[in-house]
Amino acid sequence: MKRLPFSPWHFVLAPLALLFALPLLWLLVSSVMSNAEINRFPPALFPSQIDLDGYRFVLGNALFPRWFGNSLLVSTVAVTANLVLGSLGGYAFARMRFAGSRVLLGLMLATMVIPFQLTMIPTFLVMKQLGLIDTLGALIVPSLVTPFSVFLFRQFFVSLPRELEEAAWIDGCGRLRILVSIVLPLARPALSTVAVLTFLSTWNDLTWPLIAINHDTNYTLQLGLTTFQGQHHTQWAAVMAGNVITVLPVLLGFLLAQKAFIRSLASSGLKG
Repeated sequence: MKRLPFSPWHFVLAPLALLFALPLLWLLVSSVMSNAEINRFPPALFPSQIDLDGYRFVLGNALFPRWFGNSLLVSTVAVTANLVLGSLGGYAFARMRFAGSRVLLGLMLATMVIPFQLTMIPTFLVMKQLGLIDTLGALIVPSLVTPFSVFLFRQFFVSLPRELEEAAWIDGCGRLRILVSIVLPLARPALSTVAVLTFLSTWNDLTWPLIAINHDTNYTLQLGLTTFQGQHHTQWAAVMAGNVITVLPVLLGFLLAQKAFIRSLASSGLKG
């Protein structure tokens, strides 16, 4: 019997991948439909002709570039802060033993199961006391470091052999230099994973910006797209086109980092 050039699991995974891709395909197709075709019942599977009015409406909105820039700024700062602070925290939990370290790690992990709805009001009050409400700072500060990023870095650092660090320690390197010069270059999979997941969660966040931001010039993309939906009339073509533009940076980022993402999950596992 001739051997298949691919794994038999592809017969199961390929239909599942197509199933998960259907919403994205429908989003792309409906973005080039007219509002009449989108609202028609039964819905049209394909547009009768390519209609770019939705994209013209979105790109013609004077505030759209501002919203895009706000989302990009917030996401970039959040990614950078999580890479820096998350790696420092993860390395401390992985390599440094101090009083209460395990208890502190357990308490930090416990915060991952707390729903955002329970911390929403305290976070709002803290941001109000800091004078950050209705500014981009209110979106940046709560996202500077997350328990997940610290935990993922910690798991990855635990999997690295200590001998590499011990050799540098003998040569007189301090903790910070060992982290920057030796550990982080080996942690590229973890860095890519944290960057992608942080960017994804920050870029797509709607609930917190909806609470913290009032003025339309400080809207993020997700919050700005809600202005296309009215009480009596919704520009569905514009909503679909705007979501296509919003999804593209996330999709491209994941495609570029997917190998490192998978490598990180495979290597970090549940060790430690």
